[in-house]
Amino acid sequence: MAGGSSCPHCGAPLAPDVLVCPECHGAVDPGALRASPGSAPSGRTSGARRPASRKPGPPKDNPFAIELTRRLARIAQWADAAQPLGVEMPRLPAWAEDAARAAPNPEPWTEVVRGIERIAQKRIVAAFEEWEKGTKSRLARLEAYAVDSRLERDQIEDALHAARTGDVAQALATFHQVDRVISLKERHLDQAREELERVVALLKDMSALGIEPPQDPAEVAEDLETELRAGKLASLKQQTRALKLQAVNRLKAGLPRYVSEYGDYLIEERTHGIATELEAMELAQGAREFFKGRAEEGLRRLRALQQRHGTPTNRPSRALERARGPAEGS
Repeated sequence: MAGGSSCPHCGAPLAPDVLVCPECHGAVDPGALRASPGSAPSGRTSGARRPASRKPGPPKDNPFAIELTRRLARIAQWADAAQPLGVEMPRLPAWAEDAARAAPNPEPWTEVVRGIERIAQKRIVAAFEEWEKGTKSRLARLEAYAVDSRLERDQIEDALHAARTGDVAQALATFHQVDRVISLKERHLDQAREELERVVALLKDMSALGIEPPQDPAEVAEDLETELRAGKLASLKQQTRALKLQAVNRLKAGLPRYVSEYGDYLIEERTHGIATELEAMELAQGAREFFKGRAEEGLRRLRALQQRHGTPTNRPSRALERARGPAEGS
């Protein structure tokens, strides 16, 4: 093309007075880049078509590319940190990232990225508002057990304020800290509640098996509940451990006799033609669990066996029931 010029960015041939390169979309100055008459376009040989070249990206020190990378990385960090909140974050597709980094005019892409940040912030704020409601309910439960949560309430407000004012990273960091502390306090409370219920159940099972517990189960439940409601978790743990130790010591003395008597009861029923193999296995398993150090599990099995099969002291044998049935019905 006589009198033509070439693009200073990619070397593609340009028609006269072209303002934007059709290959790389870079801006050109037609007055400054117009070639002398008769000269061949740069990068081409006469009669040969210049092979299409790949659109180059901006220089490595392009301020827009650096800023774009920083902003996209920040949005990705928000998305990772906001996962526990269940937030679906907007993302810029990979092809759009490549196009934005290679764009000679970055302003439109800058506005796109800003729009993504605004959408992300809006969704995170909405998620924080829902999280605030649920978390304050959790705090109310802790406070019912005298667990101090004033700091966590203040931090919830701080997180919401930070999210609304655009400091999303700080808001998410505060969210994780608050959620971790509350979960820890809940775990301690739940463990104390579980220990209380287990020791009360142990005492009740002892009483049901005819082995006198160290203290009345109803009174123990009331006293330990008072300690729990007062937030005295350390004192509660000491009391439950002491009660369990006392109960186990009594069971070591009284349980072998109970197992022996119940075994005799099953043998008696078997002599009358009643199958008791399963009950005998359950009796042995319960005793084995107890003497292996799993007192609660052992007594739970023995109590369940008693409830299902009865005891010689509170019901007649099955053989007697069968023998009595026809006589009563005649």
